[in-house]
Amino acid sequence: MPGPRSAIRAASSPKAPHVRRSAWGARGGGSPDPSRAAGKADRARRTPKRNRWLRNNGVPDSLTRNQTLQEGDVEFGTIEREIYIEASPEIVFEVVSSPDHLKEWWPDDARYEPTPGSAGEIVFGDRDTGGAVVPFTVVDMRPPRTFSFRWTHPANEVAAEGNSLLVTFDLTPSDGGTLLKMTETGFREMGWEVAVLEQQYQEHVTGWDFYLPRLAPYVASLRVRS
Repeated sequence: MPGPRSAIRAASSPKAPHVRRSAWGARGGGSPDPSRAAGKADRARRTPKRNRWLRNNGVPDSLTRNQTLQEGDVEFGTIEREIYIEASPEIVFEVVSSPDHLKEWWPDDARYEPTPGSAGEIVFGDRDTGGAVVPFTVVDMRPPRTFSFRWTHPANEVAAEGNSLLVTFDLTPSDGGTLLKMTETGFREMGWEVAVLEQQYQEHVTGWDFYLPRLAPYVASLRVRS
């Protein structure tokens, strides 16, 4: 759906492993923060047909199609996911690039300008009570087809290969809707030892698999409200 590089430290002792902070707002294994999920659920009750669908075991066929996830590369190098969304590329592009929309399905807050080179931050949890504040820099913006950004770099450094991870959303018209492909790269370039590399990669897999399925219901809720 990762930890800031400055927060990543190898275990100081095999008998007392260091607990690493994840940018997803969780600790250790990288599972999404339950309190944060509860907050999203509260907002969902005020927004028809949003997270309620995700909690329903009898998922409609259309939603199952919308939430199809495909495994990407191995060897902890690249994460790839594809999701079909029943909306035009123009709408989906706005939802994945605008900070106002992004914080409705992914972080709890997002502050950046949706223009190439804009540097800002996204926040998981409450920044005033220990939430994860993660640097975020827009790399490319070509509506309605491509939006990419770098994140997880130290706050006092310019985002670049080797200190951050690159996320790209590619949108393709398909069957009257949009096929969204999410790609995250840059894990091996971070210079982590193998154990940290594997941990961070798996935390990102867990995070994306938790948050990406929120996209389609959120887009559907926009149609309900319009």
